[in-house]
Amino acid sequence: MDKLIKNGWMVIVNPKAGIGRGLKDWPTISNQMNHNGLDFTCVFTEHKYHAVELTVKAINDGYRKIVAIGGDGTVNEVVNGIFIQHQVSTSDISLAVIPAGTGNDWMRMFGIPKTYSDAVLSLVTEHTILQDVGLISYHETRIKHQRYMANVAGMGFDAMVNRRFNRLKDEGRFGKRLYINSTLKELFNYRSKHFKVIVDGEIFYDGAVFSATVGVGKYNGGGMNQMPNAVIDDGLLDITVIKRVNKLGVLRHFRKLYNGNLYNYSKVMATQGKNIIIETWPESPIEIDGEAMGFSTFTFELVPKSIKVVVSRKL
Repeated sequence: MDKLIKNGWMVIVNPKAGIGRGLKDWPTISNQMNHNGLDFTCVFTEHKYHAVELTVKAINDGYRKIVAIGGDGTVNEVVNGIFIQHQVSTSDISLAVIPAGTGNDWMRMFGIPKTYSDAVLSLVTEHTILQDVGLISYHETRIKHQRYMANVAGMGFDAMVNRRFNRLKDEGRFGKRLYINSTLKELFNYRSKHFKVIVDGEIFYDGAVFSATVGVGKYNGGGMNQMPNAVIDDGLLDITVIKRVNKLGVLRHFRKLYNGNLYNYSKVMATQGKNIIIETWPESPIEIDGEAMGFSTFTFELVPKSIKVVVSRKL
């Protein structure tokens, strides 16, 4: 086994990330990597979930250091590939990210530099921490599925906005305000659902819910800070529940979604735990790390300190 270990980085590029930034900016990024004397091999994703396959193959081929160039969806696929492989422990793989996506919410927690030159420099210093990961069970066409979560999952209103947002991106729409516009448009169509939330075996909430988020990180939706108390390696899942609220209330308190003051709103409940079960009536969708997945019932389990990520020295 030791003879197969490769010292260099496997770089997985999502060419469609950031409306084509992944492909357009790869020459700049690769030049920076060469300039810093980094040994690397590059592959490009060709379809959805391809990064999962490429990650498994890279690890089976002996790579223990992986760079994802893309956004939150690319990070999620690479993390799932790390868990799917059976060659080594997940914590033996170093994961670095050079942000080239639309939201880049996972990267916000770690202070990963936005400039390519600084982001590449973090590969040289290779300062790492072990982060928690969530394992989510959900249903699709009545079949149970599982997906690992590197950051945050959204349900209710969050999931519906995500589906509208991704649909617009698939149609070629883009721009910094695309997510906010999707949020405002979905607001006039959405109806609250009944959620039963069970945290570590105890009922936390049972009633009408506007939206709910569960995760190990703070940010989603392109910078919304829906779980300001979340710590990436504290061994706990955070959950934020926004109870039924009228449209005027959403608009009045919308800024709190971004400024970290959401818990000051009377309609918001929050707690932490290691195991969370959410049942909904009627059926409700979920988005995991910005990607639309399946439908309720949802089960969240914590996998503590299971992924080694390259972060900023300032963290």
